[in-house]
Amino acid sequence: MNSLIRKSATPFGALVLSVLFLIVMAVIAISGVTSAANNNTPKSGRLITIHDRGTEKVILTQSANIGDALKDAGIVIDSKDAVEPAVTDKLVATDYQINIYRARPVIIVDGNTRSKAITPYQTAQQITSSVGIKLYDEDTTVLERTTDIIADGAGLQLTVTRATPFAFTLYGKTAIVRTQSRTIAGMLAEKGIKLAASDRVSLGLDTKITEGLAVRVWREGKQTITVDEPIEFEVEKIKDADREVGYLLVKTVGVKGSRSVSYEVTIQDGAEVKRTEIVSITTKQPVKQVQVIGAKGDYTTPGENETITWNFLIANGFTRNQTAGIMGNLMQEHHFNTTGDGLAQWTDGRRAKLYSMPNPNNIYTQLSFLMSELNGGYAGVRDAIKSTNSVDQATYIFQNQFERCGICMEGQRVQYAYNVLASH
Repeated sequence: MNSLIRKSATPFGALVLSVLFLIVMAVIAISGVTSAANNNTPKSGRLITIHDRGTEKVILTQSANIGDALKDAGIVIDSKDAVEPAVTDKLVATDYQINIYRARPVIIVDGNTRSKAITPYQTAQQITSSVGIKLYDEDTTVLERTTDIIADGAGLQLTVTRATPFAFTLYGKTAIVRTQSRTIAGMLAEKGIKLAASDRVSLGLDTKITEGLAVRVWREGKQTITVDEPIEFEVEKIKDADREVGYLLVKTVGVKGSRSVSYEVTIQDGAEVKRTEIVSITTKQPVKQVQVIGAKGDYTTPGENETITWNFLIANGFTRNQTAGIMGNLMQEHHFNTTGDGLAQWTDGRRAKLYSMPNPNNIYTQLSFLMSELNGGYAGVRDAIKSTNSVDQATYIFQNQFERCGICMEGQRVQYAYNVLASH
């Protein structure tokens, strides 16, 4: 019995030890994998590479925009510094390259003018533009470190050498151009202009270029030129009889067209003596302008003019009898027609003044002119009429002091006045 127990115990113990060993190894393996996994977990964020003053700095950030990312990196931006992309740009990509341009003092020497700017810009065009100085294509610039640190401080100096402006007429087309050349010959070479045998220059080729100089280059004899010319747009006027004269409403805005025209031009001694159109091609059709204009009173009949005149004079403070006296005269003069010399048959300077007004044959224009005279040089006539309420007296006053007729037929005028009074 004892021997049996000893024989069976040995393999069972070995089995237990083997199982324990496998369990331990499995735990170690799992722990190692877990540890490795934890160690290899990447950090989240966007990769930002910052270039500043010749140095490079790389950070990971979860910031929403460029400005906040720079704060994360501990980089301070001055209000005059320039950042590309801009500090307000949102971060949407996985990585960015950020360039910081630090503002520094720049002395700008422009002829006899010296100015100082604090700017981050790197080119002459950007620097001058930032302080409101205009550079032309022909101007030259030199950007270098300042040589007088005591006077100007550490920084840069931008020296501008201005090109000379002058009036240049090349084959009939004049423009203000600029050049760094000292003579006309140098200028022509600078501009790439090669003179043909029939070309002429108004001044000698060795003439010095100075500001305001006028230089002409032309070609003697016949030549063909092509120019662009505008085409005026038409204006369609729609008259609205319900609108007062002077009313204007543009329904469709007119737009000029353009055409390309070729001319045969004859030049003699630098002057154009003949121009003949050869061909014309419309490159852009004009757009017609459509506008509504007030035409109230333009198409009224004498009967309508009588009613309009009555209402007008009453509205201007005349009584019924006074109005009738004035209108008796106007009936005798032209029966309320506005053609020819008008309602009151104005003559000489008075007629000329009426016809200098817009729409002189319009009933409202003539009544306004009549009232302007009664309120102006003929104010005495107005006051005399308003001092009486007699139809007869109002008729005589207007006849003798305003119309000043030769053969007046005053009885007819008075009868007309009473007829008007009866009909209104």
